[in-house]
Amino acid sequence: MKNKQLLLGDEAIALAAIHAGIAGVYAYPGTPSTEITEFIQGNRIAQERGVHSRWCTNEKTAMEAALGVSYVGRRAIVCMKHVGMNVAADAFVNSGITGANGGLLVIAADDPSMHSSQNEQDSRFYGKFSFIPVLEPSNQQEAYDMTRFGLELSEKMRTPVMMRVTTRMAHSRAVVEVDDQIEEHTEIRFPENARSWILLPAISRRRYVEVLANYQQLEEMANESQYNAYIDGPDHSMGVIACGIAYNYLMENMPEGNRFPVLKISQYPFPKGLIRKMSETCESILVLEEGQPLLEEYLRGILDNGKRVLGRLSGELPRTGELTADNIKPALGLGEVPSEEIPSVVTARPPALCQGCGHRDVYTALNQVLAEYPNHRVFSDIGCYTLGALPPFQAIHSTVDMGASITMAKGAADAGLFPAVSVIGDSTFTHSGMTGLLDAVNSKAPITVVISDNLTTGMTGGQDSAGTGKLERICEAIGVEPEHIRVVVPLAKNMPEITEIIREELNYQGVSVIIPRRECIQTFARKAKQRKAEAKN
Repeated sequence: MKNKQLLLGDEAIALAAIHAGIAGVYAYPGTPSTEITEFIQGNRIAQERGVHSRWCTNEKTAMEAALGVSYVGRRAIVCMKHVGMNVAADAFVNSGITGANGGLLVIAADDPSMHSSQNEQDSRFYGKFSFIPVLEPSNQQEAYDMTRFGLELSEKMRTPVMMRVTTRMAHSRAVVEVDDQIEEHTEIRFPENARSWILLPAISRRRYVEVLANYQQLEEMANESQYNAYIDGPDHSMGVIACGIAYNYLMENMPEGNRFPVLKISQYPFPKGLIRKMSETCESILVLEEGQPLLEEYLRGILDNGKRVLGRLSGELPRTGELTADNIKPALGLGEVPSEEIPSVVTARPPALCQGCGHRDVYTALNQVLAEYPNHRVFSDIGCYTLGALPPFQAIHSTVDMGASITMAKGAADAGLFPAVSVIGDSTFTHSGMTGLLDAVNSKAPITVVISDNLTTGMTGGQDSAGTGKLERICEAIGVEPEHIRVVVPLAKNMPEITEIIREELNYQGVSVIIPRRECIQTFARKAKQRKAEAKN
């Protein structure tokens, strides 16, 4: 039975995955992918069917667990933001060689314009690099349909499949027609050639030949795909290739129909046949693609007829940031980009740590003590506490990637810096910080690690943190001396105690860990509201 629902792109993906009979969703929270897992966690049907939906420690463990589901013949999805693909890359790239048994769909949510990210990378490169097909929906309906299609394609072609979405697709709503018919979980079944999953060199060499042959089939399928379409137009002075959501931006500029021939691409590998068809009839080709100029560069390799290729590299489109219906107008010959000047009455409001946040007291204490050490450096990490770089604290000197705070502090200490301080959150610590701490312990590095524990994954909305209630035991098991694992409560009244502990540990010639622990003010408020509502009922 079909019905219509108003859904975010993320929600459309999640609902389709449930309807497709997944056994589990595996993810680490990261904007703009978080809502996929949260939707499944709160869905009644998923709960009744026992769909696994607990957060993973990081994206690599998520990818590997989903591979385990696929190995035994059941379906799974993996969700992460684009930089999470870097963490999952070891398992993801090798999964292109092992292949899939049960359907395995990897959703990578890219963040062009860096709304909440440290770079603008394009996850499609991972698909091409790994010989794994990529789906890129142009709207929420396709996001729903492609999720089911992707799991089926994975099983048919015995390969993982990537679905690439962007922030606008993930976080905008549209009416989606959904099919309530739910596929049953398959029985456990092992791969026909189980040795293909043992990546010894002799087996990998054989599998690589098979993967290349499989990829050629996938290219042929892309030429015939229902999600790739060539739509002719009267003006052949230019042809337009629109990838994923960029197709929507193009259509907004052509309400009366196509002026130019248009090639819509939402299934990769690139459909060479359709591209050549456009090349043969159009004088030039404009490429609209969200993210980096992957297809634009590729076209220069497969078009051997001197055809002019336009896009981000040639200057017709902006080289950075998101595409919009407005900023593609000049490339289409439809005028200039409308002015985006901010009215003078609007005052910029930079992000800031919440009032009452424990991280505030941590930075206040650190600044007070570190002012005594003119050469100090504080290496921070990815989380709410990264806002400590801004006024009024301006307390940190680096933020690179998940877990880098500890290993960068260690490297700086190795090079002679004193004092070298690391600030990392509880969730980030268990995500990627534990191995760095082990390196520091093994080297007896003179660093002070501050694990600012707000008992949740605060930046992405308050999801469970893998290390809650375990941080002291983890640090001790890694090898930090128990007397140098110090727990404090970050409150103004405790400032004398906290600053004294920081001074003591800075001067210890080894690894020390300070854990300021106080619940996130936002999750505390939500829990209090929930308790109040429950008391009324």
